[in-house]
Amino acid sequence: MERSIPLVMTDEQTDFSYYEKRFKALADQKRLHLLSILCKQGASCVCDLTELLDLPQSKLSYHLKILLDADLIEKTKKGTWNYYHINTDTVDHLLSEQLCCLFRPATSS
Repeated sequence: MERSIPLVMTDEQTDFSYYEKRFKALADQKRLHLLSILCKQGASCVCDLTELLDLPQSKLSYHLKILLDADLIEKTKKGTWNYYHINTDTVDHLLSEQLCCLFRPATSS
């Protein structure tokens, strides 16, 4: 399955807003640690994550909201608990070869 980069070209300017929000969300050590835990453990609830990250629930919720808004994680409700997991489509796209190609220098002939 081939993926395309969701960039909007306007004249000679590229719209990078799709990436800006995601990279801003990644520019925090606690959120990177949180993503790392979710990658290793899979879906986790807030009660488990607060202990693993040594964060109060209010601060953890703040970081989870930023990651949710950036579409880097997803939330599934099971009963009264919310479970968070990596949004693999978004993360795979951010780490894709197509995106890397946008920032490689042009080769001279």
